[in-house]
Amino acid sequence: MRDPEPVGAGPALFSVVRFWSRRWALRPAGAPEGEERHARAIMVLEAVATTAQASEDVSVSDVAHQLGIDHSGASRFVTAVVDDGYLRRTASATDRRRAALTITPAGNRLLADARAWQEEVFTRLTADWDRADAAQFADHLRRLAGQLARSVAPEGD
Repeated sequence: MRDPEPVGAGPALFSVVRFWSRRWALRPAGAPEGEERHARAIMVLEAVATTAQASEDVSVSDVAHQLGIDHSGASRFVTAVVDDGYLRRTASATDRRRAALTITPAGNRLLADARAWQEEVFTRLTADWDRADAAQFADHLRRLAGQLARSVAPEGD
């Protein structure tokens, strides 16, 4: 018997993306005041953390690539996250013309809180699933996320 075609999987994926695109980062930010700023910080921190897994230096261009925005928008986001104390900007060890971005201890705490909330959401959403189905879905999500993280970032800042 032939494996079934994944008809409808694309629209389902994008439905999930649309649903969570603004929700995922807001909850762990705490109080409603400043939620958009915290959501932006979490997105930037995720971009830096993802890029840092494969690269010695993380640049503003890397953040732009990970977030799918232009360089000037990423630069504004990064500046705000640096100002909030979640990210540090230094000169790159490999190219002094470039900025290298690193997550501060406060940024690591915010990112850990966001990821803990994300784990809680996944657990709640799959609470009535068979454990094997939930585990397999989790494996597929991690595989997809890994493929996205390994995508080639643009060179230069």
